[in-house]
Formats: sequence, C-alpha cells, structure tokens
Amino acid sequence: MKLAVHFGAGNIGRGFIGALFSQSGYHVTFVDIADQIISQLNEKKNYQVKLATDKQETITVDNVSGLNNMTQENEVIAAIKDAAYLTTAIGPNILPRIAPLIAKGLTERVKSNPEKLYVIACENQISATDLLKGYIFEHLDDETKANLAGKVYFFNSAVDRIVPIQNNHGSLDVLVEPYYEWVVETSESIPPIEGMKIVSDLAPFIERKLFTVNTGHAVIAYLGYLENKSTIDQALADEKIVKQVKATLGETGGYLIHQYGLNPEEHSQYIEKIISRFKNAYLNDDVTRVGRSPLRKLGPNDRLVRPATEAAKAGLSYTNLAKAIASALLFDYQEDEEAAKLQAIIKEKGLPAALKEVSGLDENSEITNEVVSHYNILKK
Repeated sequence: MKLAVHFGAGNIGRGFIGALFSQSGYHVTFVDIADQIISQLNEKKNYQVKLATDKQETITVDNVSGLNNMTQENEVIAAIKDAAYLTTAIGPNILPRIAPLIAKGLTERVKSNPEKLYVIACENQISATDLLKGYIFEHLDDETKANLAGKVYFFNSAVDRIVPIQNNHGSLDVLVEPYYEWVVETSESIPPIEGMKIVSDLAPFIERKLFTVNTGHAVIAYLGYLENKSTIDQALADEKIVKQVKATLGETGGYLIHQYGLNPEEHSQYIEKIISRFKNAYLNDDVTRVGRSPLRKLGPNDRLVRPATEAAKAGLSYTNLAKAIASALLFDYQEDEEAAKLQAIIKEKGLPAALKEVSGLDENSEITNEVVSHYNILKK
C-alpha cells in the first residue's frame, strides 16, 4: 500500500488531509508529539470524520498509524524514506521545528529510494511549502541538495475547510464542515488524490481563499468578541456584524479583482457562499478559537494587513480593513498566549509602534492613522 507521511495529527490533519489520503488508498502515518493521539491511532487504526450537517453523515478513515517525532526519530526517517507524499498541517510557526527531522529523512531517502516524493505544506500561509523547503535546505549539505533534483518535489498549496473546536472527549473522531478545497500548484503529473485540484498558478486561488475565507472568519471573530458573542454563527445573527464583514470582503474583493481580473459577479457570489458556510450552526465554532493567534494574523503578509497594504498601493479603499485590524488589536482574550503578548506590546510601546513591530506598518502611514482612529472608536 502506498504511504503518505503527514506531520500534524490534530483535527485538520485527521479531518481533512489525512482523510483524503485514506480515501485515495494510502496508508497514512501521522507524525506528532501528542502521545495520546499517537497511541490511539496505533491502537484503533481508524476513526470517524463527521460532517456538520443535520444528517451528521460519517466517513470512516482507516489504514492509519502514528509516530512521535520526539521519541521515534528513526521510525519517522524510515517512513519518509518509503513515502509517496509528505504533507503538513501543523501551523506555519511550527514548520522550522520539524524541518531538521524532515531533512534527515530526505538525506537517507535519496541514498536508497529512486521513487519521487511530493512535499506539500497544507497551511494557511502564502507559499508555505517554499518556506518549509527553505527551512529544510538549511539542514542539508550541497551533495544532498543536488541529489533531491528530480526525486523530491515541493509544491505550494491552498487549503480550505472549517474544523471547529471538538467536543469529542479524547476521541479521534473529528467534526468538519462538508465543504473543502485543496488546490496544489504544479505542472508535474502526480499521483491523483481524492479532492486534490491541480493548477498551474496558485496565486489567484490562495489569495482569493486567504483574503475571503480567512479574512472574513477573522473579522467575524474579532467583531463578535467585542460584542460578547460566543460563537461565529451567533455573531452572524447580528446584522451590524454581517454588514461590516461584507464591507470588508468588498475591499479584499476589490483588490483581488484588480490584481487577478476575477469576474466581479462571480466573486460576489463566492463571498455570499463563504458567509453562508460561516453561518453553519452545527459547527458551533467559538469566536475565541477563530480569533486566536492575533500576532500571526496581523502579520504583514497575512489576512488583514496584506490586503490593506495592497489595496492602498492600488489606490483602492481599505477603511473597513483598517477597522478589522483595529478589532484584532482589541482581542485581549487572556487564555490565548499571543493575545496576551499583543496587549503587552501595545501597553508598553503604544499603538503605532506596536503596529510597526507586529504588522510592519510605518508609524506615520495612512493605514496606521486610520487603524488608530478605528481603534479609539471601538475601544469606547
């Protein structure tokens, strides 16, 4: 049986990427540091993916196992040597941590296995696989780098599936929304995977997704948090929030249409479809889960700041994106480490300096001035 090695045995890994590999006839070896999950995978060898619909349809995911990359390094290297695919869904910030082990696996692989290996980072990050490749190459010698040519391929991808906080009481089963999208950029002919879409240019897909799905989700979460809403669907029951989300996505849409020549009517329909997905009450998704990690989400190339700066460059409106950035800066949920750190930076340095540090925005830029204005209004 063909083997896929997947780093990240969390809900997205099990409920999305790992499930698609299993459905495509692969054995999936999950690599993670979560001992309990790894033990359960090895003991049970299957789990259920439940769809967040009124019928609660289930899909059985079998032919799975797990390895702990902290305690089973040699076993992970052996798995990489034999795999057809190596994927991640572990969080962009964790990619540098797993790169040394992947480098060891690739070093051993090219010595003995002439078969092609396809490496795909399935993260909410533009060019995530390019980033992972860079981290891996830091740990390879020149001879190994040369030997990877024609044997190991790195493909960028865009992924989209809402996987909420689980109330599964330690079970491997995962609740997911029915909709998903996995787009991979390559001109190579690669082994087909259920649900994987191949494109020659990923940029329009990943930016459309990141600046519609991820931007929209974040805006709902941060505005919902400020209005004391518990879940995403509760936030969207507030027409003021819906109006603000649509206005924000109208601005990201303006940039996307300008940049990629998207059909305005089709993109408008796409926005409506995304908002309807967010309204799925069966997901019961907490605003604090969706809003977590604001430092990353306020990064210069992420879902809030990047479309604002690109819109500004193109001479397009960004005032609603500025308001979205301001709402993210007010996310003071103390149980989230990044949220607490963000508030400490703002308190210590002031808002303009904090924006420069976190988002790369000049302290005197027009975007910063507009964000500060919205921040002061929202804070009252």
